[in-house]
Amino acid sequence: MKHFALFAATAVAALTLSGCGDQSGGGAGGTRDQIRAVGSSTVYPFATAVAELFVQGNPGMKSPIIESTGTGGGMKLFCAGVGAQYPDIADASRRMKKAEFEMCQQNGVKDIVEIQIGVDGLAFAESSKGPGFKLTPRIVYEALAANPYGKGPNKAQSWKDVDPSLPAIPISVFGPPSTSGTRDSLAELILEKGCQSDEAMKALKEKNEDEYKATCTRIREDGKYVDSGENDNLIVQKLGANPNALGIFGFSFLEENKDTLKDVPINGVEATYEMVSTGQYPGARPLYIYVKKAHMQAVPGLQAYLNAFAANWGPDGPLTKRGMVAAPDDVRKASAEAVKSLTVLDGSVLK
Repeated sequence: MKHFALFAATAVAALTLSGCGDQSGGGAGGTRDQIRAVGSSTVYPFATAVAELFVQGNPGMKSPIIESTGTGGGMKLFCAGVGAQYPDIADASRRMKKAEFEMCQQNGVKDIVEIQIGVDGLAFAESSKGPGFKLTPRIVYEALAANPYGKGPNKAQSWKDVDPSLPAIPISVFGPPSTSGTRDSLAELILEKGCQSDEAMKALKEKNEDEYKATCTRIREDGKYVDSGENDNLIVQKLGANPNALGIFGFSFLEENKDTLKDVPINGVEATYEMVSTGQYPGARPLYIYVKKAHMQAVPGLQAYLNAFAANWGPDGPLTKRGMVAAPDDVRKASAEAVKSLTVLDGSVLK
């Protein structure tokens, strides 16, 4: 599936965001009659799918503007203020960070609604002509870390240098940039787990959190890991041209490209729908959208757009057909209630 942004020309707005007030220091910044969402490249195809369903169910409404900026980049735009010049929604492939929540608060974005829309897997994939990698978090960490276990720059050149069970193929990994929630998930779900295979790293975490983070999550910059931007389709293309390379992206992109790619198991577990949905896959992660409550009454159709998410995120819904994994029943129930009641996020639960 090709992912194209639903960009729309700037319109003469039908409604002013006057209800938002001058909380950002810059005023409402004009008017807008279209929903605007920014953020995760992983959530992007699902947000655009819901935009299509929203337009179908609300004749006459303009299609929401959905931009793929990466989770981190989207949070910066979202938290910059309240008013027409700022997005209504941040799409995220990880939970909002405490520092981001505080940035929002400082800029007048006081009431934020958190909605988990589903689950995703951090997939590792290779070309269908690839060597058949089998990896563990330890192997991935030792291959990609800038300074493995704090013992000096990474000198591994081939996968065999990392683990004798692997082929003597040069390490070449195409993955997400530092602004991406997918990169955050790679760090938290895989790299840190691999780093913690060394007991000394667990002790370091207690002693010096910053040094631990740098040691366990900083990726080498010598060309073995290639930052491929916020375009996961580009990674898919690169794998086609580089059969010995490895790609890291959201589960949906693996599902959509099964004709040219194959899954690389982690700890012997494949990234399948069942393994991701039940949390048995090591790279399973929740997907979110964050909404400004101050924009709900001011932006036409915003509630209807959220309702469209809730109506279509079930196990047999359109979003799962696009590659998203449905969240467990209890999570979907809580998320549906958040859509209905617009429950405000409590920042104290964030890390």
